[in-house]
Amino acid sequence: MTTFLRLLADKDKATNLLTSCTALRAAENDTRVFQVAPESFRAVPGAPFAYWVNETVRQLFKKIPALESDYRTTKQGLASADDFRFVHVWWEGDHDGWFGFAKGGAFSPFYSDVFLQVNWSQSGAQIKNNLNDKGGVRSNVWMLRDTANNFFGRSGLTWPLRTNGLSFRAIPRDCIFGHKGPTAFVADDSPDALLALCALVNSQAFGLLVSVQLARVELAQSFEVGLIQQTPVPNLSSDQQVALVALARRAWSLKRTLDTIEETSHAFVLPAALRARLDGYDPPIIEAELGRIQAKIDAIAFDLYGFSEADRAALQPRQGAANEGDAETNADDDGDEEGNTAPIDQTDSLLSWAVGVAFSRFDWRLATSERAAPAEPEPFDPLPAKSPGMLPDGAAPFHAHAGILVDDVGHPHDLARLVEEVLARVDAPVPSDVRRWLQRDFFPFHLQRYSKSRRKAPIYWPLSTTSGSYTLWVYYPSLTSQTLYTAINDFIEPKLKQIGADVTTLRNKGSARSRDDEKQFEALQAFELELIELRDTLLKLAPTYKPNHDDGVQISAAPLWLLFRHKPWQKVLKDTSAKLEKGDYDWAHLAMNYWPERVREKCKTDKSLAIAHDLENLYVEPEAKPKKARGKKKAGGDE
Repeated sequence: MTTFLRLLADKDKATNLLTSCTALRAAENDTRVFQVAPESFRAVPGAPFAYWVNETVRQLFKKIPALESDYRTTKQGLASADDFRFVHVWWEGDHDGWFGFAKGGAFSPFYSDVFLQVNWSQSGAQIKNNLNDKGGVRSNVWMLRDTANNFFGRSGLTWPLRTNGLSFRAIPRDCIFGHKGPTAFVADDSPDALLALCALVNSQAFGLLVSVQLARVELAQSFEVGLIQQTPVPNLSSDQQVALVALARRAWSLKRTLDTIEETSHAFVLPAALRARLDGYDPPIIEAELGRIQAKIDAIAFDLYGFSEADRAALQPRQGAANEGDAETNADDDGDEEGNTAPIDQTDSLLSWAVGVAFSRFDWRLATSERAAPAEPEPFDPLPAKSPGMLPDGAAPFHAHAGILVDDVGHPHDLARLVEEVLARVDAPVPSDVRRWLQRDFFPFHLQRYSKSRRKAPIYWPLSTTSGSYTLWVYYPSLTSQTLYTAINDFIEPKLKQIGADVTTLRNKGSARSRDDEKQFEALQAFELELIELRDTLLKLAPTYKPNHDDGVQISAAPLWLLFRHKPWQKVLKDTSAKLEKGDYDWAHLAMNYWPERVREKCKTDKSLAIAHDLENLYVEPEAKPKKARGKKKAGGDE
């Protein structure tokens, strides 16, 4: 027998070590002391020093079948090798050939929104032909032929590869999973079999068996595919499956309900300030029920695995410590929850929603009961093109517009007035400083909220004069090659005409102008010059500006970087514009638009670019290099 001492959770390790050693010498019991025969570790795959669990637990790896079996399998997913090009957030547009992309994320059992999309058009042709300098495929896609053909698009259970706490959640049909979001499948894609498995693998018992293989339960861990594959999963009776299915389905529904206040979620219905108007939303009650569900699942799983009461009691403090931590700690190492960990102020989220209603993105009728919320989907249903809270196709908008609103008192498309009208329509409090909030606070808030997985994708763009005295709000989903012309003809020119008339009136007063008139005269002249500058900048950009939503928000906004006044975002766009001009993003449609000769020339030698621009006819396959013949050694060795 070998003696092990475990003091990982002890704060005063020196004192407790002395206490344990004293107890050991006196042959007294001590919860920190374990005596184990080293050969017993061989029962666990990899023979880790899992001394803190008893022999019964270690033997489960021999007695119970592994998760990987004839009926179940787990697969590693896709690494695009160029996420900026191939991976977008879903609100950047609903493009042909782009699919939901489960790519890790934060600790979230049962449910987590799939907010990313990956370009898998033509079965990933652009990714498959994106080569490095040596001619090899950058992505791991060459390793995934069987996975891509037989598992992409299927429903399953995905988990973040690296988090402080293991969590499995449903991945809907028609999605692709990433290398940091490996996925488990069952043979016939049975929803009930998947939900029952989801309950089991989210249990404390399963988590303990995973941690036994890692020989630790604390700190962030990497839950590799092989680790999950060899973890035991007991067979279920029909009654046990029915019970676990019901618990997992309810947990999924409750977790999704909590997500219905998040604007960027496929589940979004209404902001937090209004969500309680619909049934079923009470976070404290939901969290309490989730706790009860988890306890029931744990009890069933402990029985299935045959854990004794002593095993369960010993597990509680250790497993609890492993699953604690804030969202930042629990996020995977790819930053998939970037910018969305802090609680959102309810007033800000309410105003943001009202902006969305003004832009015809969200449906105010859900808040007034004029429209019922859509029925909840099933856990493995394909992702919707729109969240339940978005305005349905064909429905009358709150305010008709051409994709541009404006910060301009008295204008029929004045955004501040429209936000106030939205709030009044739904009988919500109307703050007194809506215009100030839009001018100073909204875009930083919006940029932060619409940035995820290291991707910044704001959809409301404030294009302003130098001083910010006049702002056009452009709605990215409505962006076209005519948008800048619309801004000039329908907004700036009429405003210039109005200001010009006011300037002329004051100028004609001559010496009769009062002191206040003089101040107004100077201010109007300065404003007029800023408007002229804005108009001239847009006139310069408009003829060649042909945005394509496949390029994404950042590329599409880059040529307009001078017109954004938010310094951090302006810097991002300026850098993006420089890289676009340099040729780093020649896969983008805007690159072809601005530098067609350069891009077409590259298409001759870069098949991925040729596919992106639908110019495969230009691509010339390189001649195969002749294989070097290996000479035969002469008998007798070297001469």
